[in-house]
Amino acid sequence: MAEPELVKVPTTAIINIGTLLTGDVSEPYGSADSLLIQEGLIAQVGNVGSAESERVIDAGGATVGPGLIDSHCHVVLGDYTPRQRTIGFLESYVHGGVTSCISPGEIHLPGRPHDAEGVKALAVLAQRSWANYRPNGMKVHGGAIILEPVLSADDFNEVASKGVWLAKFGFGLYDDPAEGLPQVRDAQNAGIKVMAHSGGASVPGSRPITVEHLLLLKPDVCGHVNGGPTSLDDEGLEVLVRETELVLQIVQAGNLRSSLRIIDTVREIGAERRVIIGSDTPTGTGVMPLGVLKTVAELTSLGNLDPGLVWAWASGAIADVYGLDAGKVEVGRPADLVISDAPWGSHGSGTLGALARGDIPGISSVLIDGEVRTLTSRNTPASATPVVVHPYLKDPCGSEHVC
Repeated sequence: MAEPELVKVPTTAIINIGTLLTGDVSEPYGSADSLLIQEGLIAQVGNVGSAESERVIDAGGATVGPGLIDSHCHVVLGDYTPRQRTIGFLESYVHGGVTSCISPGEIHLPGRPHDAEGVKALAVLAQRSWANYRPNGMKVHGGAIILEPVLSADDFNEVASKGVWLAKFGFGLYDDPAEGLPQVRDAQNAGIKVMAHSGGASVPGSRPITVEHLLLLKPDVCGHVNGGPTSLDDEGLEVLVRETELVLQIVQAGNLRSSLRIIDTVREIGAERRVIIGSDTPTGTGVMPLGVLKTVAELTSLGNLDPGLVWAWASGAIADVYGLDAGKVEVGRPADLVISDAPWGSHGSGTLGALARGDIPGISSVLIDGEVRTLTSRNTPASATPVVVHPYLKDPCGSEHVC
């Protein structure tokens, strides 16, 4: 059998960038007006001319930033969610600017096993499957092992040796979540990153996880700390923010009031580096392709926050917490990028002005590993500034893009 022909990825220049979002919490904005992409990676930031590449994307003064990372997305197997019976939701999330997502365990799998062998098999299967399957180019970090009381240190070492590096606590058969301490520590000792459910029970059979539980368990990430969907108490949230170094995940499917209280305290004590954003969908809240972007707009506008910082909470901050390559606009990083502007009809100026008003920006292009995945988002309003591509490029989603 002949070897498959390798498809050459063109060298791409993005020029006329009006605003550059870096994804870096400490320095959310860059000064460059151009980027050079080679072999799927960012090769140069600034001082790029249109003659230096095979493809030129003229941003027309719009905003370019790192692709959003959904740090809490309930994938199962394949681009299908049994909870909402929806096919193709991940492909649609790319149209919402999400270029990567992190699974909190494939907990919605019908008949999900609770015995040690079944739990390990599911984690390895999902990890291997998502390593090979990328709907519309999205990078899915799947296969989080779901912590159960039957799991031992040897079990965690075994799955870690097979590539599993994520874990979720909160859906195992524990009478009291405090009993999960041995599994949380064993997973962490095996080099596995542990996210814990926070707040009230989210599905029948699960248990509320309180502030006291979180202080005992000390997970790597407090999943949906603003509620998923039911929030922790106000006093407890103050303790988590002020008296710990735990990572605080804010999600769309949670309690918006709690989100705003959390970020007020975070800003007061200078703990911005500990905040990350996710959607916590698809769950009972539904399928939300704009879930992450909507949270960015809500926190920016209602929390009176800098939009570049909040964008970083949904990109580079997550990369820092999970050790991901994507998520920042830096040389050597994957060219996972979103080009956007104010939507038609918005009274805000550009992407930043739109977010400050609480408007969803219009996405004009999404790139993953330097490859254009869409030129016209089917989920956001139309961008006030469509990109211009040379030479002519047909929109991968099927619509014509006139250059």
